Amino acid sequence: MQSKGINISIMGREFSVACPPEEQEELMDAARYLDKNMKEIKKSGKIIGAERCAIMAALNITNDLLQLRRATAGQENVQARLNSLQDRIDQVLKEAEDL
Repeated sequence: MQSKGINISIMGREFSVACPPEEQEELMDAARYLDKNMKEIKKSGKIIGAERCAIMAALNITNDLLQLRRATAGQENVQARLNSLQDRIDQVLKEAEDL
């Protein structure tokens, strides 16, 4: 599919971003999320300037993403272990039926 320009607003500034039509809603969600984070950082009064707010927001969002990946990786390991145990149980039950 052809990418199409979509307008997003972050901290009161308009940006035109090329995006495939099927990803536009997700891009809008991401822009709203970033805008909210940057406004919260600016509202705290500790960070001055849009560039610094963007960097702090990027760090916060990246930290959230990495924490989520770590948590998900742990769940994937548990699921793999459960699948392995289920396979072993199925094998033992099959062998018991053959006796």
